[in-house]
Amino acid sequence: MKDIETQGIDEIFCLGDSVGYGPNPLECIDLVIERTKVCLLGNHDQATLFDPEGFNIGAEQAIFWTRDQLENFNDPKANTRWDFLGALPRSHRVDDYFFVHGSPRNPLNEYVFQEDVFDERKMDRLFAIVPHCSFQGHTHVPGVFTEDRQFFTPKDLDMVYKIEPGAKAMINVGSVGQPRDHDPRACYAIWDDDANTVVYRRLEYPVRTTVEKIHQIPVDRFLGDRLLEGK
Repeated sequence: MKDIETQGIDEIFCLGDSVGYGPNPLECIDLVIERTKVCLLGNHDQATLFDPEGFNIGAEQAIFWTRDQLENFNDPKANTRWDFLGALPRSHRVDDYFFVHGSPRNPLNEYVFQEDVFDERKMDRLFAIVPHCSFQGHTHVPGVFTEDRQFFTPKDLDMVYKIEPGAKAMINVGSVGQPRDHDPRACYAIWDDDANTVVYRRLEYPVRTTVEKIHQIPVDRFLGDRLLEGK
């Protein structure tokens, strides 16, 4: 948020999973409520509201712990947080730009991995739905998928993707809380609709402090340790 304040940002969009793995779910929800223009439902948000289906044991354990924190109804903000999560939309559209957590085809749960560029049928079906560009997350791996079935990392792009008229793209914005591209720095992206660019930002943060917090709560220690390796 401090970095965003230096970038001349007008609006903040959160593409889901405000909670699910981290040690400060209440504070994260409060911050998202306060600062974002748009926030979408992620699969971990939904799992917190209902039941974690198809999750591995570590992720499931973290969801149940997160739910316990939210169920402290002595907290005056408890109902506000539950109401906020329960009202989150699955997608958002601005002209020809589509915002989702998962994929344009399945906004909540479908992963689009780098290796999917070799799955011609899947990619063609996804791009058939994309109006011009989609912004998504879910895999936590930043990068841009193009309609000719290529994937470009932020490094490949020198941190800037130029949106070309008529050219479709699926843009994964990465993850602030759990990047999985072997770079432990937090990642977010800036969409400049005047310059037609998407600029990736990577930020150092006190990773070890977060790891120590995770080690102090009853969840798998791996959820903390993985942050050190960016995976």
